[in-house]
Amino acid sequence: MIDLRRLEALVAVHRTGSVSAAAAELHYGQPTISHHLRRLEAETGAVLLQRVGRGVRLTPEGVLLARRGEEVLGLLARAEAELAAVTSLQAGRVRLAAFPSGAATLVPDALALLAGRHPGIELELTEAEPPEAHELLRAGTVDLALTFAYPDQPEPEQITSVPILDDPLHLVTRDDAAPSAGPVELAAWSGQPWVAGCERCRRELLALCADAGFTPAIAFASDDYVAVQSLVAAGLGVTVLPGLALRAHQHRGVATRRLAAHRRIQLSTYGAPPRPAAVDAVAAALTEVAG
Repeated sequence: MIDLRRLEALVAVHRTGSVSAAAAELHYGQPTISHHLRRLEAETGAVLLQRVGRGVRLTPEGVLLARRGEEVLGLLARAEAELAAVTSLQAGRVRLAAFPSGAATLVPDALALLAGRHPGIELELTEAEPPEAHELLRAGTVDLALTFAYPDQPEPEQITSVPILDDPLHLVTRDDAAPSAGPVELAAWSGQPWVAGCERCRRELLALCADAGFTPAIAFASDDYVAVQSLVAAGLGVTVLPGLALRAHQHRGVATRRLAAHRRIQLSTYGAPPRPAAVDAVAAALTEVAG
């Protein structure tokens, strides 16, 4: 592989027209430039310079390599500049996955913070719930994921998560069927029809009801929090929803009561730190708005 310092010396001679001028431009001594040129000829097996009087000129092979060398050195300088911009948070692109209610509440506030602090950072948002978000992290499709988990859930393999918020769960009923004041007793609603999420997403609801001593009769299933609340408001069942979902949208025809249970909102990455500075900046903004 061609040594970049020797290639730089050849490019400088081609640009300035002499070894002495190249040495002055690169802040080297003439013997150093001559040494680099001799070593470059040895490495490439090509005659790159011809002596003309007391000076030198490049051979056709030397001109060809010098022109390509200008392209290589230019690309390297551009890469260094782009990396420096990203490291200093003047630029950078972060691919974020977020579950729907987090994307509707925490993410916009975090974006507003970033726009003021680091306007050069570009955020690409993908809506995904766990475990899809974890798979996107493993595949390298996203850099950071806003996810959630319940207290008894283990951490997925190779995923590192940092909690940023406890999101309380709420019993949601039709407004005129609101429970009386005092602790919420789910068992009091055991005879009602229930609105739940999909088969995969209703796990926590089933666990809460099991702890209360009953199995809910699920009449409708939807992962759309707006649709779920509309069903409840129409008197077709009761449900349990997280706080962020209610912050994103609360139907005027429902009443909510906070439960003792919660889900853990967290920032997830693949593997362990350190992370790129732009990813840390997005994580810091999300942590701040969650707090």
